[in-house]
Amino acid sequence: MKSVTVHEVPADAQLIDVREHDEYAVDHAAGVVHIPLSEFPARVDEIDPDRDIYVLCKVGGRSFQACQYLEQAHGIEAVNVEGGTDAWRAAGLPMN
Repeated sequence: MKSVTVHEVPADAQLIDVREHDEYAVDHAAGVVHIPLSEFPARVDEIDPDRDIYVLCKVGGRSFQACQYLEQAHGIEAVNVEGGTDAWRAAGLPMN
């Protein structure tokens, strides 16, 4: 599985946020699709497998799990965003 820093995520990336609802409600990276890890298996069909997939959470642990799940259970390559939303915010990248 590939991992990248927040600075390596393309501007037009398919970005998936796997944090839970309460975390997401506080703030989130602009343009993300919110699929909480607790709902991930049931909602995986919302992810476009024909586009590069970048996954983030708070700091990188849950997104790593989601990437593993995509690859092992569905054969879909995904990229873990190291540092997650915390790093995204700290880098001054667009937030909602």
